[in-house]
Amino acid sequence: MTMPQTPALFLSKIERRYVQGETTLHILRGADLAVWPGEIVALVAPSGSGKSTLLHIAGLLERPDGGEVYVGGEPTTGLDDAGRTRLRRLDIGFVYQFHHLLPEFSALENVALPQLIRGLPRREAESRAAEVLGFLGLGERLRHRPAELSGGEQQRVAIARAVANAPRVLLADEPTGNLDPRTSDYVFSMLVALVRASRLAAVIATHNLDLAARMDRRVTIRDGLVVSLD
Repeated sequence: MTMPQTPALFLSKIERRYVQGETTLHILRGADLAVWPGEIVALVAPSGSGKSTLLHIAGLLERPDGGEVYVGGEPTTGLDDAGRTRLRRLDIGFVYQFHHLLPEFSALENVALPQLIRGLPRREAESRAAEVLGFLGLGERLRHRPAELSGGEQQRVAIARAVANAPRVLLADEPTGNLDPRTSDYVFSMLVALVRASRLAAVIATHNLDLAARMDRRVTIRDGLVVSLD
């Protein structure tokens, strides 16, 4: 893969520590990670290693104690809360292990909602939502509510919602962890196809080594640093 000059996401010298009583826990100790458009990076790390902390910092949900987070080449640590919220809304998509869909809304409405919050007209938001859901094989399920969808379908709706605003970066934390192996494989294939088609930069945390092997690169967290497994 030929890389552009500027990564979509660049974590530079990230430090994060927590104080518990008289003890200071150093979770990240100058961690670096660059992810380019169209690239999928697997983050394979045990619980307690700092995996969730790294994702939260990458997604501007948590501020680092040191270092810088660049999104699209722009530094973010100096932004106020409103600026960080705006950047998250426009440039960063999140997919979690649990889909967190709004139960009273249809699949189409769940995907359109982030675009309406952004300020898009309803017709445009619903048109794009239908397009993304159709790409993910849910064109016949647009009007179904989450309770009427299977687990795999619900997670595909969550993926569509995450990319509805055409973000630069997609962060996924065990996105297929609650699915059976066959459904997990299908949902992951759909996720990869969507990342490739939209040129997102994706970081996917997973314990599934088979899925990790299908991504472009595999990294882990060791002694507070991001290190390659390839």
